[in-house]
Amino acid sequence: MKLICAAVAVLLAGLWAGLKLRLERSSRLKALRSLPMEGLRLRAVGEPMLALLERPAAKALFPGYVLRLQRSVQRIHGIRQSSERTLLFMAEMLAYAWLLMLGGCAMTLLGAGMSGLVMGLLLAVLVPAALGMDLHSKVRQREELILMELPELLNGILLLVGAGETVQRSIVRCMESRRDRTEHPLYREMFTLMAEWESGYSIQQAFENFSKRCAVQEVSLFTTTILLNHRRGGSDLALALRDLSRVLWEKRKAVSRTRGEQASSKLIFPMVLIFVIVMVLVGAPALMMLNL
Repeated sequence: MKLICAAVAVLLAGLWAGLKLRLERSSRLKALRSLPMEGLRLRAVGEPMLALLERPAAKALFPGYVLRLQRSVQRIHGIRQSSERTLLFMAEMLAYAWLLMLGGCAMTLLGAGMSGLVMGLLLAVLVPAALGMDLHSKVRQREELILMELPELLNGILLLVGAGETVQRSIVRCMESRRDRTEHPLYREMFTLMAEWESGYSIQQAFENFSKRCAVQEVSLFTTTILLNHRRGGSDLALALRDLSRVLWEKRKAVSRTRGEQASSKLIFPMVLIFVIVMVLVGAPALMMLNL
């Protein structure tokens, strides 16, 4: 068994070295190394895996899963260079799998027996899958953050439009009071929207790009309402925004209820655990007295 593990470890090390050499020779892959992407912890280890992932056969193994990953990466990091960032994320997943398999072989060689190799192989499958699930959960959290904050922003725009301001001026004034919240996904995209206005984009182009970047149904409804009514202005626009505000507040309430139910369900296990501990603390002395 140790000979097999040693051979597997040497094979894994040789594979990584070969991919590293191929990475250094490829100008396209070198360009990916300088692409910024947040959240990658094993980038130095995972970059050689890009040489493996660039082959069409690697992507053809799980086309549906790769497409889901790319959609999630697009929603978090934007549409530009989303395929390249998806490759970086998949390389990160393979880096975890490679290190865990190598660690399992090392545990077996150090005397852990067959269990070390089995544990390494099992974790090499579960950890990359957990990374993919975490990416999808971040997308859901981002959508919820946008949906929770959109009614607040719409209320501010509605008040200013009702006071006689234009849509563009209303958005600018609302965002001026939120300069310190650039980390919020909705406001980050809104500041990008304003930057596009300043660079010469029309209001229709800017709002369409904003809707695509957010990739949330309620944001699409918001942009459609503004684009259909911004030229009319006056009471028509205010009435349309007021109706939309009611719909968005109802959806925000639904999200809040869902979050509350999820929080209460997460408390069930700690409560059961505390109940068992209390029962043990109360019942142990009584059992000890009976034994005496």
